Amino acid sequence: MAVVKARSSDVDLLARLLRAEAEGEGELGMLLVGNVGINRIRANCSDFKGIRTIPQMVHQPHAFEALIHGYFYQKAREKERRLARRAINGEWHWPARFSLWYFRPPGACPPVWYNQPHVGRYKKHCFYQPTAKECENVYRVFA
Repeated sequence: MAVVKARSSDVDLLARLLRAEAEGEGELGMLLVGNVGINRIRANCSDFKGIRTIPQMVHQPHAFEALIHGYFYQKAREKERRLARRAINGEWHWPARFSLWYFRPPGACPPVWYNQPHVGRYKKHCFYQPTAKECENVYRVFA
């Protein structure tokens, strides 16, 4: 059962984002990107207040570097659609379980990113989650 509402076009949009942001990280890497996106929709805190849909999350200004590259605009493939549906249905994985941010630094992960502590790394991406004081809602996302 979906944890956020998603039309077919939303699944395609998220699938394109997963591929463009993390195809080189494999299926789990793409799922982690999906986890962060779904967290942003459900948490309603920090920089993501009022983000309630997949299109709002994907197209939030400056949220995803992939949107400035042509690869994002290619047609969604079934492999990524399946991964997008898994994220939409609430399948989560560490270190993205409560994360609202990730990025790919050229070296080591900084201990803090956008005032959020580093919680883990998967391949080349570093993941950051807010404290409960900053964003209590994110900890209720998968309750």
